[in-house]
Amino acid sequence: MLRRRLGRSGLTVPVIGLGTMMFGEKTDREEARRIVDRALEAGVDLIDTADVYAGGESERMLGEILQGRRQRVILASKGGRPTELGEGLSRRYLFLAVEASLRRLRTDWIDLYQVHYWDPSTPLEETLEALDALVRQGKIRYAGVSNWAAWQLALGLGRAEARGWSRPVAVQARYNLAYRDAEAELLPLCAREGIGLLAYSPLAGGVLTGKYLEGVPEGSRGWQNPAWQERRLTPRAQAAARAVREAAGRLGWTPGQVALAWLLEHEEVSSALVGPRTLAQWEEALAAAERRLPEAELAALSATLAT
Repeated sequence: MLRRRLGRSGLTVPVIGLGTMMFGEKTDREEARRIVDRALEAGVDLIDTADVYAGGESERMLGEILQGRRQRVILASKGGRPTELGEGLSRRYLFLAVEASLRRLRTDWIDLYQVHYWDPSTPLEETLEALDALVRQGKIRYAGVSNWAAWQLALGLGRAEARGWSRPVAVQARYNLAYRDAEAELLPLCAREGIGLLAYSPLAGGVLTGKYLEGVPEGSRGWQNPAWQERRLTPRAQAAARAVREAAGRLGWTPGQVALAWLLEHEEVSSALVGPRTLAQWEEALAAAERRLPEAELAALSATLAT
């Protein structure tokens, strides 16, 4: 499995990471174990979760599944969204949230702890100082952010460096062929400041697999969910899905593999976080890590769907 450095940190991560949002919700414990086993067998040691995934069940399942092999895994989690403990990025909340995640994950440390969203109600310095304290206590090894705009990340980096606090080493952001907003400011900032980019939703919630081009399949994520359909099945996303399907036909790949291969051509992306529901979906994603798009296909896809 190809690896890339996570920003300027000393950490390297596989170009495909395992996202576990489905664990405990649409993926049961035994299927989750099979997915994790296959990940480690393939050299994928980056596993990402969050305290809100399935109401904490994702973390609990991982804690059980990783018993006896915790040291083999780069474990990432997130906090800051509403839970039974509260919400936001105050020092009080972050300390409580990290302790709760450690208990569910059955571990003494989290390798990468990311604040899940920007919190305008809490002073930025309070959040950054709390993350630095957690690093110094050894409860987290690295701090990161998720869903922060480029200006927010730049502000955070500046404040952390001015105070001598641990700076975020990574940002988790939505980035895929259908949604390329990150290219305008976030990717250049990451390249300039040495921040690792963890790309979530690399298949645009399944849209880039082409499964929604002929309608919404029964039982799918968008089934009987008008709000999801309105948000995800935009004309641009469907145009991207058609372009990906056409490229897949020419190459003899699956559309999902084309979409992932396109994303991994961008060296600013440290890792694409794939959130499989089944082992079969995970196997398909793993195969994409070994494939390179022909230059003509890469150029055509990028030009057709440029921001």
